[in-house]
Amino acid sequence: MKRILFFLSIFLFSGVVFAQKDTTAVDSFQFTIVKQNKITPVKNQASSGTCWSFSGIGFYEAELLRMGKPEVDLSEMFVVHHSYSDKATQYVRMYGTANFGAGGSFYDVSYVMKNYGIVPDSIMTGLNYGEPKHKHGELDALAEAYVKVIVKNPNKKLSTAWKIGFDGILDAYLGKLPTEFMVNGKKYTPMSYEKSLGLNLDDYISLTSFTHHPFYTKFAIEIPDNWRNDESYNLPLNELMQVMDNAIDKGYCLAWASDVSEKGFSRKGVAVNPETKKVNLPGTDQAKWLNISQKEMEDSIYKKMKPQPEIKVTQELRQEGFDNYQTTDDHGMVIYGTAKDQNGTKYYLVKNSWGTDSKYKGIWYASNSFVQHKTIDILVHKDAIPKEILKKLGLK
Repeated sequence: MKRILFFLSIFLFSGVVFAQKDTTAVDSFQFTIVKQNKITPVKNQASSGTCWSFSGIGFYEAELLRMGKPEVDLSEMFVVHHSYSDKATQYVRMYGTANFGAGGSFYDVSYVMKNYGIVPDSIMTGLNYGEPKHKHGELDALAEAYVKVIVKNPNKKLSTAWKIGFDGILDAYLGKLPTEFMVNGKKYTPMSYEKSLGLNLDDYISLTSFTHHPFYTKFAIEIPDNWRNDESYNLPLNELMQVMDNAIDKGYCLAWASDVSEKGFSRKGVAVNPETKKVNLPGTDQAKWLNISQKEMEDSIYKKMKPQPEIKVTQELRQEGFDNYQTTDDHGMVIYGTAKDQNGTKYYLVKNSWGTDSKYKGIWYASNSFVQHKTIDILVHKDAIPKEILKKLGLK
């Protein structure tokens, strides 16, 4: 009994009073930029599930800056319109068994640009429904209800009007797809404008890292938003991170798909991966004396916005999270640089698409541990991949 009281007194007087809830949020990160590459301004997807379009477009806008070209502001909603239309066609052809919703992948942006072209945002803002910012709740609900009715086939035969009707919904909310437009006194079509940008869309490679498929092969990541079944090259985790670091060092940005539903992805602009294993206090009835649960301890850890010990990520841990639905494909962003905190811990600079009303004006600092653990896939120019890795993938 004396031994228990002795240890308890140590914890109480050292300030580690777990039974008392800490309601004061401490924000004491001090970041130093190590490397940052050029990006276009932060945009706001607002109340829409179109992060994949904003991040994919933001990535290609950054690529144009890297190539020494003028800054452009491309239309995310041009990509959304085409992707929603294609998704409806697939959904109906698959008798309603395919994924249908607002989500998508970086490949949707690449596919649309390659097959339909692109337009400046000034030509197609997608705000045709009386809102100052994107607000897709009504559009998403209407689109889903519409295709479900078509799949039910109430006429016992699909009419020739169903797709015209669906595209009419998109036109009403997002605007009609432009066929010709003027930029700086020159007439373009979406395809000719895309060609004028000078991007070679075949030069961009999707990479991932999971063990349920062989390394150095391609597979379609099994996530609902990968509805076009685009394939990614599979690398060991250490090589995936090597690609990311090499790309940033050489001046390239990355499109980054990750899981932001984690507690460590704070709305304050920091993404961390803290170690949350319960403190092993002496005795077997520690919870009884200190009245603390695992949840309370985790809440206390995440509430303190300051550098803390983080999880050491392994390939097995990544796979476990993916297999158990603990790592999900929630959000697309752009990684454009690196930083370090006051302890020397490495972070990646992330351009988000939630506007600039946040501590770092729309920029997030994602720790190395978080990125290792929660990356679903990245999109990067093939020249940013080290030659020895390209060789393993069978690419030149």
